Amino acid sequence: MTTQNELRTAGIHHITAFVRDAQATVDFYAGILGLRLVKKTINFDAPEVYHLYFGDEQGSPGTIITFFPSAGSRLGRVGAGQVGITTYVVPEGTLDFWRERLAKFNVEVKETTRFGETYLQFGDPDNMQAELVARKEGAASTWSHGGVPADKAIKGFGGAVLFSLAPSRTAQLLEQVMGLEKVGEDAGYARFQSFADIGNIIDVNVEEVERGAGGAGTVHHIAWRAKDFAEHERWRAHVEGSGYQPTPIVDRQYFNAIYFREEGGILFEIATDPPGFARDEEQTQLGEKLMLPEWYEKYRDQIVRGLPPIAVRVLEEDQI
Repeated sequence: MTTQNELRTAGIHHITAFVRDAQATVDFYAGILGLRLVKKTINFDAPEVYHLYFGDEQGSPGTIITFFPSAGSRLGRVGAGQVGITTYVVPEGTLDFWRERLAKFNVEVKETTRFGETYLQFGDPDNMQAELVARKEGAASTWSHGGVPADKAIKGFGGAVLFSLAPSRTAQLLEQVMGLEKVGEDAGYARFQSFADIGNIIDVNVEEVERGAGGAGTVHHIAWRAKDFAEHERWRAHVEGSGYQPTPIVDRQYFNAIYFREEGGILFEIATDPPGFARDEEQTQLGEKLMLPEWYEKYRDQIVRGLPPIAVRVLEEDQI
């Protein structure tokens, strides 16, 4: 059990995944789901690949889904050792709107229930698994795009479903290291909750799940929030002191990061809330220009030539 003096994460900072087609990803997450493309940059470790960030209007922690699109990459298999399902939260009373919207775009939806809540589950173009749940908690969106008005828009993450190879060890980590509280078990899952009002509910499989395989359509890592740089350093010491092997602190321009793999096989990151996505672009212009870290600027022309052109657009079905 956690105590008042121990570190507790507010919840999810961001989730990062692999996909194949950059424009198809923009069309799905911005065009259909209505999220804002808040940052268009590159994979700092592989500059020939975009790193695309989608979220709320400000790019707030707890709303950010990010992608490395690589054309021709092999499809992965969702399974144990990964985030199995990414959960998005929408306003109360809007699930009918979302059922109709997903049907309009021929997105196959499965309806399911756990912990007394209704979920609309679906796959993206690479069959990465996502779901929508309606909750009162979380600030209302101020962003609208295409056929998604702000009053029905995604507010951010509801949380995530983790598929662990060692569920009891993952549960122990969430409670004793990350500071989440176990709130119950239902439908084959244990539920853990943090103190934020979005990105705060984590469900973990209780029973065995087939091992996943990395590739397009799978999550690479889930990142948890540290409120500032000083707390981030404490988190690194805390994780290491708990028997895990965190990386050194890495500057990701929009946040600092450490990474470690937990015993259920899932790659965890802890990321700082600051400095955020407006550090190098005006808030009103987020996501419009390809942003490069300074050490890549001299290669801008070469990098741009190697990247497929992408655009946020209103899809044909929303123009009717």
